[in-house]
Amino acid sequence: MSPKNNINPAPAMLALADGTIFHGESFGTPVTITGEVVFNTSMTGYQEILTDPSYCGQIVTMTYPHIGNVGVNPADVESNQPWAAGLIVREVSRRVSNWRATKSLPEYLRENNLSGLTEVDTRALVHHIRTQGAMMAAVSYDPALSADDLVDMARAAPSMEGQDLAKVVTCAEPYHWDEGVIFEWRAENTYHASHLTHHVVAYDFGIKYNILRLLNEAGCRVTIVPATTSAADVLAMHPDGIFLSNGPGDPAAVTYAIDHTCQLVDSGLPIFGICLGHQILGLALGGQTHKLKFGHRGGNQPVRDESSRVVAITSHNHGFAVSAGSLPDDVEVTHINLNDDCIEGLRHKTKPIFSIQYHPESSPGPHDALEFFKQFAEMMEEKKK
Repeated sequence: MSPKNNINPAPAMLALADGTIFHGESFGTPVTITGEVVFNTSMTGYQEILTDPSYCGQIVTMTYPHIGNVGVNPADVESNQPWAAGLIVREVSRRVSNWRATKSLPEYLRENNLSGLTEVDTRALVHHIRTQGAMMAAVSYDPALSADDLVDMARAAPSMEGQDLAKVVTCAEPYHWDEGVIFEWRAENTYHASHLTHHVVAYDFGIKYNILRLLNEAGCRVTIVPATTSAADVLAMHPDGIFLSNGPGDPAAVTYAIDHTCQLVDSGLPIFGICLGHQILGLALGGQTHKLKFGHRGGNQPVRDESSRVVAITSHNHGFAVSAGSLPDDVEVTHINLNDDCIEGLRHKTKPIFSIQYHPESSPGPHDALEFFKQFAEMMEEKKK
């Protein structure tokens, strides 16, 4: 029997911190939540988005109007649980039509106690966020709560600025990863090494499964460690390289990770950072970060490689960025977002260190940037020589 989208709608309300109100219907668990309202421009990939730890504390609005038609399956998760605070869609599909689906999106939300809001004018909501900026909000299905009550809740919710959420999503203990990319999922430019020749210690600030798969595919034995692990403890594991993962929250608030990264920079080991890891590395190298007005979230962002001038279409999920002009002379900006000139990549001029702001592992998104995993493996090989 195919999964059913039994929605049982009830009236619901979204209140933004600036007093703007949107009305809709529930399609998940009818709980009252607060979080930062953001939007994602991907046409699909909602399951990967919900389970990406980088969305911790955020209510995600999908700009594509029809969401849920491919259902949910166990293989497409990016972590061990959903991390987004809630999901807002224009229309949730009444039918699941995919041979891999094991349940519907509304069923998945209810099983994981997640709030879902549908029948919302998402075009108006996204336009408002683009104009006014991402902001805190409250969603409720409780008829006892008025619009003013929800606005007050949204205004009382803590801003993303100053929040260290890496401690919320990180693993409790170190563990090892030995799973590569499923054969059918390999792209033409997936780098497949014949042997596991490098030992990588990966900081878990909210790491995604597909990053780990691609590191393994590139020939890496991966040891994942909690976000607070000291540089001394990492070096005692005798790694060939260090990986700094994606994650949620304000990078400037993750002070312990910045301090540990400063020490690891001096170790001479190759270092590769993605997303929050890129921002932490930028801070450790002497740069600054700032909060973007509404961030980059989606699978269609054009990024230019400043050396080759080649433009790639890339997957993004970030609300903060390394500030232009803040980096020291020994750090080079390698990639630029063509929509707003945001820094999307950097590299140290004399040390084997580089980072990418966007998501080369996709999930969801295009595969244009998979070569960075090969580049990291080659840096470790060169260091060994």
